[in-house]
Amino acid sequence: MTEQPIVELREVSKIYTVNDTEFEALNRLTLSLNPRQFIAILGKSGSGKSTLLNLIAGLDRPTTGTLQINGQPLKDFSEDDLARWRGKQVGIVFQFFQLLPTLTVLENLLIAMDFRNIIPREQRQSLAFDLLETVEIADQAHKLPATLSGGQQQRAAIARALVNNPDLIVADEPTGNLDTATSDAVLNVFQRLVERGKTLIIVTHDEDLARHADTIVTLSDGKLQDIQHNQKLQVGGVS
Repeated sequence: MTEQPIVELREVSKIYTVNDTEFEALNRLTLSLNPRQFIAILGKSGSGKSTLLNLIAGLDRPTTGTLQINGQPLKDFSEDDLARWRGKQVGIVFQFFQLLPTLTVLENLLIAMDFRNIIPREQRQSLAFDLLETVEIADQAHKLPATLSGGQQQRAAIARALVNNPDLIVADEPTGNLDTATSDAVLNVFQRLVERGKTLIIVTHDEDLARHADTIVTLSDGKLQDIQHNQKLQVGGVS
């Protein structure tokens, strides 16, 4: 039996209007992505890759065409419905971490749980520590983000994205501000999440990072240029 795609776009376009001028960020894009994979979206600046990620995450809507996540069309959702869906189904990792600077790492996870109000209150602290253990920074739980390295902050952001156990995790240039060694450590975290059954979709300029993905989607001028299915590499070499 053929597995249902976790992401399916049909003839999707996204048009922005800036100073009365229309700009087509995506042009009739048709694409299917399978679950439980590490997927990288590559492309030059202006290729449409961040726009595509925002549509998949429910942060924006297509101008035309259809978009389904886990077989569910998003076009019929109100803004409130979309926000609730996003809070339950999608974990988002930002390039610049977006951690609240006056809260500790642990408190950043707890406030995300409070905001979404899915996890029972009495379970939240234990779960937060478990997630910090997963990304190997439990010893940093009571520190403020500014006292952590860039790699530790990115791991904290990944842990926060996992607080509601989403099937889908999206990340925009997650290693863009990290050195090579730290990027490898973050990549290891991502690979472990996929091994546990998560679907990870990242936008990146980094072809070395992308070559570790199961599927590489390359965009150019808002169109699908290429899609490649790889034999996954281990960090530091061929598996």
